[in-house]
This record gives sequence, C-alpha cells and structure tokens, in this order.
Amino acid sequence: QALSGANTSSDAGKFNSQNQEIVVKTGGFFSTSRDVENVIVGTRNNRPIYLKDVAKLQDGPEEPTNYVLFGYGAAEKHQASRSLESAVTISIAKRQGTNAIDVAHSVLKKVDSLKGTLIPSSVQVSVTRNYGETASEKAGELLYHMMLAVISVTILIALALGRRESMVVLVAIPVTLALTLLVFYLYGYTLNRITLFALIFSIGILVDDAIVVVENIVRHYRMPENERESSLSTAILAVDEVGNPTILATFTVIAAILPMAFVGGLMGPYMRPIPVGASAAMIFSLIIAFIVTPWTAVRIIKKGKPSKHSHDETKEDAMTRLYRRVMTPLLRSSAVRFGFFLVVGVLLLGSFALVGMKKVTVKMLPFDNKDEFQIIVDMPSGTTLE
Repeated sequence: QALSGANTSSDAGKFNSQNQEIVVKTGGFFSTSRDVENVIVGTRNNRPIYLKDVAKLQDGPEEPTNYVLFGYGAAEKHQASRSLESAVTISIAKRQGTNAIDVAHSVLKKVDSLKGTLIPSSVQVSVTRNYGETASEKAGELLYHMMLAVISVTILIALALGRRESMVVLVAIPVTLALTLLVFYLYGYTLNRITLFALIFSIGILVDDAIVVVENIVRHYRMPENERESSLSTAILAVDEVGNPTILATFTVIAAILPMAFVGGLMGPYMRPIPVGASAAMIFSLIIAFIVTPWTAVRIIKKGKPSKHSHDETKEDAMTRLYRRVMTPLLRSSAVRFGFFLVVGVLLLGSFALVGMKKVTVKMLPFDNKDEFQIIVDMPSGTTLE
C-alpha cells in the first residue's frame, strides 16, 4: 500500500499567471531505484522508516516483452553447434541523405575496434542484416546495366549510321547524364536505385534528338547540291531543317512523363526522381542536339567522303528497301491499313486482359531477391510470451 500510494501523480489545481495557465501536480512516479528506497513505509519513535531500512532493493531487468534467439543453419559449416542461444539485436538506421554503404562500413569498422575492449572476447558478434551491402550490390548492378545500355546504343548507331556518326552521338550521352546528375543534386536527390533507374531509362530517349540531327547532317553532306558549301553552313542548314519537329517531339515526350511527378500518396515521392530526371534529360538532350552535336559533327564527320553506310538518296540500302516494302502496302491499301490497326487493337486489349486474368502480377513494389525470409505466426489472444 505504501508503494502504490507513493507511486502516484494527480492534478492539484491550476492558476493563471502572466496570461499563462499553469497546472499544479502533486506526487510523481518512480523513475530510479533511489526513489523506491526513500519511500516511507511507517514510523517508529516519531522517526520515519524507509523501505531501504527493512528491505534490500536491487535494480534488475524489466519484464521481458520479447525474446531474441540466434542459431546457425545447416549451410554454416564452420559452426559445430546448431542449438539456439540467447542474443541481443542492435539495429542501426542511417539519417536521411546519408550514404547507407558508408554508414554500414563505418559501423562494422567501429565494432571491430571495440572487440577485446568494450566487447568481451566471450561475446560473439554476427551480422544478420547488412542493407548497406545490399544497396552496394544493387547500385553496382544498375551501373553495369547503364554502361551496357550506353554501349548497346553506340553499337546500334554504328551499325545503322556509321562509325563516325556513332561517335558524335556517343559524345552527347555523358554530357546529358552529367547535366541530369546536376539536376538531381540541386533537387537534393541522392544517387540511389531510383535515380540510377531514371538515368538508365533516360539513355534510351536522350539520344533521339542527337540521332535525328546527326543523321540529317550526314544526309546533307551527301547531297550533290551541298558539295560546294562549307561543312559549317551545311550543318546549320541541316539542323534548321529538323529543328521544329525535334522540339515538338521532345516536348511531347516530356508532356507524357512529367505528370507522374505530381502523383501523391506513398508512391509519389518514391517515384518522383524518374519523371524529374527523364524530363531534365530530354530538355538537356535537345539543347545538346542543337549545340554540341553539330559542333562535334563538323569536326568528326568528313564531308564528301562516302562510307559503307552511304546516305546517297539515289541508292537505297537493304534497310531502306525493307522499310519501303513494308510501308508501301500500308499507305496504298485501305484494307491492309484496317487489318493492321485491327491487329494492333487486339494486341492492346489482350495486354490489358492479362492483368484481369491474373497472368500478370500487379504489385506496388517488385519482388526483391534477398538472402532472408520472415515467418510470422499469429497466436490466439492471451497466449503467453514463452
């Protein structure tokens, strides 16, 4: 009764002072073992008797609310014991804007320095989860795919246009990516999986403007009426010819991607770097296509020297002949056009039907390949912790 009476707190009243309302409380809850020791449990010869005079108090652990057990599975060959042992889990989270990989390495380095001093030799430290290492693996994989995308685009342009033409387009890729990274920096975005995916997504569309410009420059270089013109004036004429449609195509793509940046809810901030990065990359690719690409083309592409990828309009290559053979029936025959649009419509509806027929799984986040799994068991209400 003495302990329960002392471990209480109640409102004694309130009063106003200097336009502020002050609440007065009496008593207080125990916060330390000394507070419990100084509780008066009785009196003798007009002297108070404290709890510490009649009882020995020891500040022990609180009542357990969870248990942590650690053990090794059959895949661990270096540990002979397979029994579960009591353990303590320490979770460390990084602050917003910090690098998860650097934080993980710093924590592991600090733990190694504490072994034998603060951490006794009898205590074994094991890393059960290291999301810094996971982030490093995924970032490395995305960088590999980004480099693969750059190389693939360059090879494809070299096969379709020519070696020198592909070098002109290749110059535009790192310049555009560098300016897009600057936008990420100014917006406060870190270089993570989402921003790296935005860069990979941008590579496929940021070379469109440069390809259109360099292809038209080369076409004008091969035209007989421009033989007496200088390379610079020919390049200016070629860029001016495709300027308006290139601007229109670029802003059409931006208009289709940018609205995703205004999506709210949980996925809005998570996916926002993709439309922001892709839109910035498209704007920069347009600027580079009108400034850097013509400048590079004048210095790399030799005017009047036809290559095996000739752009002579009097002689069609195999790709042009194939394109003409496919497109001519579509342009001349209304029945062929109707059949073509009908097939496209059926394929579009069929792709939508895959979701309704559960052939395609729709999830907020993709499946992740982790080296861990969780087992959650819901027990009946009232089940003890043990």
